[in-house]
Amino acid sequence: MGWMGLGIPKEHGGSGGDKISTVIAIEEMSRACASTGCILDAHLVLGTEPIYRFGTEEQKRKYLPMLIKGEKVASFAITEMDAGSDISRIQTTAVLDGDHYILNGVKIFITNGDVAGTVIVFANIPHLGKKGMTAFIVDKGTPGFRKSKKYDKLGMRAATQSRLIFKNCRVPVANRLGAEGEGMKICLSTLDRGRIGIAAQALGITRAVLEEASLYASQRVQFNAPIGQNQAVAWKLAEMATDLDAARLLTYQAAYLCDAGLPFTTQAAMAKLFATELCMRAAVDGIQIYGGRGYMMDSPMQRHFRDAKLTTIYEGTSEVQHMVIARPLLKV
Repeated sequence: MGWMGLGIPKEHGGSGGDKISTVIAIEEMSRACASTGCILDAHLVLGTEPIYRFGTEEQKRKYLPMLIKGEKVASFAITEMDAGSDISRIQTTAVLDGDHYILNGVKIFITNGDVAGTVIVFANIPHLGKKGMTAFIVDKGTPGFRKSKKYDKLGMRAATQSRLIFKNCRVPVANRLGAEGEGMKICLSTLDRGRIGIAAQALGITRAVLEEASLYASQRVQFNAPIGQNQAVAWKLAEMATDLDAARLLTYQAAYLCDAGLPFTTQAAMAKLFATELCMRAAVDGIQIYGGRGYMMDSPMQRHFRDAKLTTIYEGTSEVQHMVIARPLLKV
């Protein structure tokens, strides 16, 4: 259907469209299956867009066609054991050796990592000190690169996360993405865009909860009336619907600013914070409306509940989003 090429111009083999188009697609996909929305977001926004935005023409010609067609899955590797919210603490190194860089390090919790054919990897060039973070495109099968532990997660179980190991991994200089030392800029810019995608995932999950809980409340009869006629239930649904519209508008605003080339870091953080925290509240209320049935493993609500939690954690926890939003207010 061309979803894996959304936001990439047609002259590069993409489907065209803008960030709002991508948001709509990820919401619709996540409404049915949050795992699939997660796979698409990581592949498109984190793994493919950086090559289009920061890659050389040669890199675009080499990688974009197969990624857009889905012949290879893309991934984005920044997180490490001691570098989660604080990505400046990454320990993976890249040392220049002739026409190659030698990468050494371990990345964890990498979405699509176990199936990725192409990975955007961030490493520090030691002699550049604190300004040494640099991005590289690493292909599956590159000597010294292997995939390790696949994590057993609480939710979004169909979207896999794994550990990636680089041991004397030789990456051609031609596969460096951007200039030496530009990795932090590339990473933060990509994560800003990715947070809009996570907000869209949360919209889809919340919409699924609202639609399914509303239907159940209309059909479930207790005390001779549908439970939706009870104010306690009706108000939960009303607040959920109102907050969902507010979250969608925040997400669309961030996407619009991104498309317009205007600053959107704060708005992306606001969208992710509001949409994902709403998603978790909605999932809890959805289980409550379903009652005992909602707590059973054959209920759709238990899946939404488990999927919702991850949205408040990855690509910047809710606490990090608060920090991002507060920073310009405090002028720090």
